[in-house]
Amino acid sequence: MTDYYEVLGVDRSASDDEIKKAYRKMSRKYHPDIAGPEFEDKFKEVNSAYEVLSDPQKRQMYDAGVDPNDPNGGSGGFGGAGFGDMGDFLNIFTGGAFGGGTGAGPRPRTQPGRDALANVTIDLKTAVFGDTAHVRINTFGLCQECAGTGCQKGTQPTQCPECHGKGFAQRVVRTMLGQMMTTAPCERCEGHGTVIENPCPSCLGHGRVRTTRNVGVSIPAGIGNNTRLRLANQGEVGENGGVAGDLYVDVRISSDDTFTRDGDDLHCWIQVPMSWAVLGHDLEIDTFDGPQSVSVPAGCQPEDTVTLRNLGVTHMNGNGDRGDLVAHVVVQIPTKLSDDERSLMERFAASHDSGASHVSQSARPTAGTKKGFFSKLKDALR
Repeated sequence: MTDYYEVLGVDRSASDDEIKKAYRKMSRKYHPDIAGPEFEDKFKEVNSAYEVLSDPQKRQMYDAGVDPNDPNGGSGGFGGAGFGDMGDFLNIFTGGAFGGGTGAGPRPRTQPGRDALANVTIDLKTAVFGDTAHVRINTFGLCQECAGTGCQKGTQPTQCPECHGKGFAQRVVRTMLGQMMTTAPCERCEGHGTVIENPCPSCLGHGRVRTTRNVGVSIPAGIGNNTRLRLANQGEVGENGGVAGDLYVDVRISSDDTFTRDGDDLHCWIQVPMSWAVLGHDLEIDTFDGPQSVSVPAGCQPEDTVTLRNLGVTHMNGNGDRGDLVAHVVVQIPTKLSDDERSLMERFAASHDSGASHVSQSARPTAGTKKGFFSKLKDALR
């Protein structure tokens, strides 16, 4: 059995991309138009190796010890090469009496392309409102020189002189049951029924070339982290202009310096002086919708929150509603006081906290048990 890994010069653990790179290198090296007609057989061998190793099912069969390109190798069942259905199975014993040949006819050159996967990272604001992101992908695209035909300009595929367009060949083999007629893909045209005598120099007859392009990705408002989006027909273009596969894009949202996200709500923490919390104060904070006014009520306690309605993340229900923006108040208690400031605070404590006789104690936080500003201030000064 031919060692296809050796033909392409790759290890048995080679990835799909490594196999594709090796194939492009070898096909250019041994193409008859470049290396000369004496390398035509080597060029066919390279194509046969790539046909097997680029197909996951065929590669699995080959790794199991069965060569999918060998007409006598079988494929592990009646569903493989040369055994399309029961009629094909009977054709082996009758020489084609049940419909002739393989029954499937020539294999079309045009094949669908594979799906592609890409990643894109967006900021939190894009997730809130939605936008268009761009990803750069490296995959197969349509060959512009031949428009996917695989032929040089002014030429087209011609009927295979070996199988006369059937795509398969018959031959007699000896078995323990006697001589039998078998069918297999034509080696000259590889089962297509036609041959490309003058392949396109850009794509070497495949109708597609490796290309790098930018793809615009529409990011819906309210998208979640690690969401996968599907872009139909934006993936790999198939052989000889076949329909392109899909492009899947994994969207990741980067952390923000100002806001954190909880579902469709946004949270931020605002630091205010102690006097603002005691007396109340109107201030302005930044939001994704621009500056917004916030009123800190008089007597605001640590860990209190101020909620701005409908300034959070857009709901994905399509009605345009949004979550809330929740501002958590962080009170800045001074740790150093001048003599005059300390005297004022002591006078206030004597007036305000003189009735305090005990400290409330419980196993868990309860409403009304938050420690006041001045209690915290006295703790800090101690």
